[in-house]
Amino acid sequence: MGRRTIIWIFYIVTCVILSPVATAEDFKHVGDYLLKSHFKLTGDKLTQIPTKPIAFRVFTDGVRIKVMTEGDDESHTTFDIYRSDGIGRQRQGGGALEVVPGLQATSNTGGVIRHLRLSRESMTLTTFPGVSDQTIISYSVAAEPKSNPESSAEAHSSSAVKSETSAVAPPPSLLKKP
Repeated sequence: MGRRTIIWIFYIVTCVILSPVATAEDFKHVGDYLLKSHFKLTGDKLTQIPTKPIAFRVFTDGVRIKVMTEGDDESHTTFDIYRSDGIGRQRQGGGALEVVPGLQATSNTGGVIRHLRLSRESMTLTTFPGVSDQTIISYSVAAEPKSNPESSAEAHSSSAVKSETSAVAPPPSLLKKP
């Protein structure tokens, strides 16, 4: 083999080995969500936790989901998708469950197990601390992406931000241009 052939083989092998690493960080933005309610469940007692609105940005690479708070690109939680064939939810008027497009994912970091339920309309994050009898439930509703502020007000008023119960306006920081 000539030197040129060896270099070419080395190049191909390097590309094949490193290509999964390079594409693993190709996360695409899938939505912005605004925290609507936050609860703590201890035994049979449900307590609402007062909180101010928190904006979440959600990204995926098709295998994992990355959730971060707006304005903090360094800190995030990564979830492994285990189900993407829809989410069952109770219809508004009661009755049978309906299946809507969505996915479910889990995260197990430092003894804390988190379960994510994500659809276009909402994001539910359930946290199970390792050495606690408490479960934390956070419910967020979809918000307009911050990249399109001009149409945001129109889309927001015409049901772009929906939940099962009511619409919540995104904070002004979500409506600013990047």
